[in-house]
Amino acid sequence: MSPSFFVFVFSVFVLSFSTYAQSVVDMKLIQGGTYLPLYGVDSLTVKVNSFYMDEYPVTNEEFQEFLKKNHKWQKSNIKGLFADANYLTEWNDDSSLPLNANLNAPVTNVSWFAAKNYCDCLGKRLPLLDEWEYVAMADEKKRDARTDTNYNQYILNWYESPKSFNKQIGSTFRNYWGIYDLHGLVWEWTIDFNSVLISGESRKDVDKDSNLFCGSAAVGATDLMNYAAFMRYAFRGSLKAKYSVKNLGFRCAKDVEPVKR
Repeated sequence: MSPSFFVFVFSVFVLSFSTYAQSVVDMKLIQGGTYLPLYGVDSLTVKVNSFYMDEYPVTNEEFQEFLKKNHKWQKSNIKGLFADANYLTEWNDDSSLPLNANLNAPVTNVSWFAAKNYCDCLGKRLPLLDEWEYVAMADEKKRDARTDTNYNQYILNWYESPKSFNKQIGSTFRNYWGIYDLHGLVWEWTIDFNSVLISGESRKDVDKDSNLFCGSAAVGATDLMNYAAFMRYAFRGSLKAKYSVKNLGFRCAKDVEPVKR
């Protein structure tokens, strides 16, 4: 083969690596492992592969830039199939926030469809539920702080504070993995947000109102005293992909690219 061929292959490899490296800027590498989730049955643990996660949730300013380039996700253009009437409800128009809005606060009132597309456009994805929970069980020093009463109380205290969504990113602690704001600002979408709980559809919609924070969230729970985690699962189980909620935002994740030999 000619030298020019090898130069071409090397150039493609460098470009590919450079693009991948740029895509994980402001992300943290999460080393994989196993954990026992709230919904675990018979003490079965779940394996989580290594992945990258955004250090902070996506901000109003970042989503504003996304809307300028992706007009179909602006609130005057988005189809009802992909967002309810609350989508970006507090924005002045398709790409501008109220004057008193905090540009560095997490974007909220965004549907799962819009959040997923935002991450897709960056070559990323929404985190899996198990990935999110795996990272969120860490406090500042320990990978798993779920048995720490003070840690769980901190999370529960936040659940009682309804106006944290307008605070600046980075307002909460930096956890073991270097991730901020998993607890303390907003709830966050995951790619499989309602994959665990029993929904109204699975009960054949006998009682549609029971979709919201339904008691069935406790089915199969391994630790019913872990109310902090229970509340997250219950909240996720109350959602549908088109819902846009005032205290619900998102961040992106990304697979670890395998080493090419």
